[in-house]
Amino acid sequence: MTPGAQVAAAIDILTAIETENRPADNASADYFRSRRYIGAKDRAQIAGHVYAVSRHRAGLDWWLTRSAIVAGSRSRVLAGLVLLEGWRPDAILACCDGDRYRPAPLDDAEKRLVRRLAGHTLQHPRMSRAAASDLPEWLEPHLDRVFGETLEREMAALNVPAPTDLRVNLLKTDREGARRALAAEHVEATPTRWSLQGLRLRQSLPLGNLAAFKDGLVEVQDESSQIAALLADARPGMRVVDFCAGAGGKTLALAAGMANRGKLVACEVSQRRLERATRRLRRAGAHNVERRVLSGERDKWVKLHAGSFDRVIVDVPCLGTGTWRRNPDAKWRVHPEDLIKLTRRQQQILRSAARLVRPGGRLIYATCSLLQEEDEAQAEAFVAADPDYSLLPVARVWPQTVGGAAPGGGQYLRLTPAQHDTDGFFVAIFERQRCPSEF
Repeated sequence: MTPGAQVAAAIDILTAIETENRPADNASADYFRSRRYIGAKDRAQIAGHVYAVSRHRAGLDWWLTRSAIVAGSRSRVLAGLVLLEGWRPDAILACCDGDRYRPAPLDDAEKRLVRRLAGHTLQHPRMSRAAASDLPEWLEPHLDRVFGETLEREMAALNVPAPTDLRVNLLKTDREGARRALAAEHVEATPTRWSLQGLRLRQSLPLGNLAAFKDGLVEVQDESSQIAALLADARPGMRVVDFCAGAGGKTLALAAGMANRGKLVACEVSQRRLERATRRLRRAGAHNVERRVLSGERDKWVKLHAGSFDRVIVDVPCLGTGTWRRNPDAKWRVHPEDLIKLTRRQQQILRSAARLVRPGGRLIYATCSLLQEEDEAQAEAFVAADPDYSLLPVARVWPQTVGGAAPGGGQYLRLTPAQHDTDGFFVAIFERQRCPSEF
């Protein structure tokens, strides 16, 4: 493909993301699936344009507003080519000539835009803090309450593409065995900093082609999510529930920790996601997992099994602010009303899942969020509302489950890209103190 055709493809994908409110990875996958003639190198170039705009949309929009240009997929790509990728105006004019597969020629306003931006970088001293940090204006005060003076550093770390983390499947091998298997396929992997089950790849590659992946020796899972599963302390012979199992990442980790002994129930409201988990469980050799589709958090199954599980992990739906390294477009698809709805839903899910825990058992609450409203505030509200539960400090659980001293050493676990080189993640652990209430 010509550079112009790559730019045109990026504009088309960004348009689909914006007009259809779709995740970037889904929109990109559909675009490439219908155009199988596009090779791997061209796909990488196109994705580079798409994700550059997605990561830095706030800053690009600031420049477009300053230049009296309406912000849209085409104008953002043009501004991004200059400010983010260093293209010269004549190169942009040459690739946007209206020929087949290439963008239409620039109009006079667009020509003035690329010439005006030439020689500038994205950052400008007159930008608002939110624009300079590439985040929605409405979220800036929420994140400022968490990070204060370190906000810019944390947001900069969230704008750097994430590495690929793998979790070693202890049902089939150990970390060194997995590392050797990857090395045999010319893939270099290094141990993760915190998780003793993790390996990190610095290069991006199609994992589905690797024998180590197809044989179930490794699974893709960010180190932060691995740590959450370790903190659940699911042991062989226990009865465990993954209440919001999704596609099964934590379920797989829990099954490995249980060595296929005991009962593990993966609950999900989405049949499609649970089917994806089924394929992953089969590849991993996890045999002690029951898959259950729930109608909602108040499903009758919850009442029937109240007070009968040793561990219940609840990774609730959230705004996903901690995953922006991987999903930068997600920050532009959330709104204040989403936070209100989600925090209400999180508390409902947490209280329902709590009914499953036996006396002396533990409830693990997790989010991939950086917001206090979805994290500490939810934990505090839950303990205040349910006298059966008390907070179990993560610092006390960490040495026995992860090893060493917990980062931060506090009541909760809060991981961030800037401080820990992981996705943003939060974990709170509760212990049931008394006999179950009447259900």
